[in-house]
Amino acid sequence: MVNLVDDPWLLAYPRDSGEATEHSLRDLLLNAHEFDDLLVDFPTQKPALFRQLLLPIVLAALGRPRDTSEWAALFDQGKFVDDQRAALERYLDKYRHRFELFDETDPFGQVAGLTAVSGETKGTALLVVTAATGNNVPLFSARSDADPLELTPQQAARWLLHAQCWDTAAIKTGAVNDPKVKAGKTTGNPTGPLGQLGVVMPIGRTLYDTILLNLPSGPSLRSDDRPQWTRRNTNGRVEETDSVALPAWQTRAATGLLDLWTWQSRRIRLLPEQTDDGVRVSRVIIAAGDRLSQVPDFEPHTTWTLESTGRAGGKSGRGKQRQVLPRRPRRHQPGKAVWRGLDALLALSREGREATAKAQGFETSILLDELNARREEMPSDYPLQIEVTGVVYGTQSAVVEDVIVDSIPLPLAALDLDSLARATILEVVSQAEDLARALNNLSADLRRALGAEPMPWDKGQRPGDVVLHALDDLVRRLLAGLRTAGEDFDLVERGHLAWERKARTVAQRVADRLMAAVPGSAFLGRTITVDRQQRTYRLATAEAGFRRQLDRILPRATAARGEPGEDPTTEA
Repeated sequence: MVNLVDDPWLLAYPRDSGEATEHSLRDLLLNAHEFDDLLVDFPTQKPALFRQLLLPIVLAALGRPRDTSEWAALFDQGKFVDDQRAALERYLDKYRHRFELFDETDPFGQVAGLTAVSGETKGTALLVVTAATGNNVPLFSARSDADPLELTPQQAARWLLHAQCWDTAAIKTGAVNDPKVKAGKTTGNPTGPLGQLGVVMPIGRTLYDTILLNLPSGPSLRSDDRPQWTRRNTNGRVEETDSVALPAWQTRAATGLLDLWTWQSRRIRLLPEQTDDGVRVSRVIIAAGDRLSQVPDFEPHTTWTLESTGRAGGKSGRGKQRQVLPRRPRRHQPGKAVWRGLDALLALSREGREATAKAQGFETSILLDELNARREEMPSDYPLQIEVTGVVYGTQSAVVEDVIVDSIPLPLAALDLDSLARATILEVVSQAEDLARALNNLSADLRRALGAEPMPWDKGQRPGDVVLHALDDLVRRLLAGLRTAGEDFDLVERGHLAWERKARTVAQRVADRLMAAVPGSAFLGRTITVDRQQRTYRLATAEAGFRRQLDRILPRATAARGEPGEDPTTEA
């Protein structure tokens, strides 16, 4: 038997050692201050472990902080104190029997005796997003669907929780005693709840800090808001009991954070077997589970898109009127570094960009909004990190095409609407995007000088993408430096000037390569008639236009040209 409360299965980095070690759920929670962070098999496992286990256990055992001052008292402790440890111990002891991974009558996060209508089982590759299975074949995968994938009990437990959060959509195995099964299967299944979000998590100095940073303040929990391990009734209709221990499932709204965080979007059964290497899991059954009627407003781990007021409805592909939600989770864009979306991350509720008739608006996550109030209770140079995760699905969300993972240092001062750090960060992000556009414009003008059309925005690698990639490390250094710079105007300005000088050097280097690659005919150029007006494009005018844009985009570096330079990689 494997009990997740007391048997080691979670990997974490101890603060006094660089090597991750396995720990039980009890050990990890009670001594959360002794660990830096979790180590996971795949980055998308981290939010799954926090939401499915760590956060709901702390919330259920200790309650939520009522306000900022109560949260600050917990933060100042730096660890769970004796009475809190005792409360966590009592809670874990009370529900310990619900955390048996392979229990015959009540396995953790599963349905005992779950059986497919066809009588078949599937390989555990169905649980693992990096493994080849069916049409979901990762590029350069070293194994095929026919190769058995044996998981240790520890690995199986981690991927079990991952599937509840991120599983692909579309057709699922039909389970015996599921009244909604048709022709041995269920259709119309959405992805797991996190697959519908762009997940944003604040990460602290220790595991204890990270848990607190991800606990929203507010009133006491509702009496009907319960985690999945307390909703295991095997009698009665699922609509009446909200049980997750039956093959039957339902579509409903989440009652609160405990319900939302431990949402069981699939009915799963792990099938362990004894091997020469010990207990292994190589077969699994994954069937349809509960469906969220909508992402609730109290979802704390996503930013939001505010729909254009001129788009209250629209036509679907079949001509039917479809509803456009006024507020929906904001998804991460593949290939776009998180710092490029800081305008949305820093759009606090009092400043969330309102939607207009023609443009969408956005609003930051609940947790980042709360951090704005909490920052006064934290050291100004606190090493806050923001981690984002997301999955890009393809072919009706039935396969995983890409996984988005990124992390940036975020100065607490940036959460202040009137801070110098915030203004600097937003200006730097805007400058980087403007430099990318300037290089794309240069490329377009050079192509016109050769008699060709500009490169389509969705074809090939544009030079703007190259410069954004080259600027990535510089932006992250500046963000880290702003933590210690605070509101020291001279220090922040020196850091900003250093960034502009380096950014100009990088942009000019990319531009030089573009101009060196064009043939001699670009010197003479081409004259093009557009709307009865003639315009001549040649190398010299394209270069002059680019330099004018550089001067406009980087005013500090432009004004300081000719002065003794500073090391542009120096943090603010």
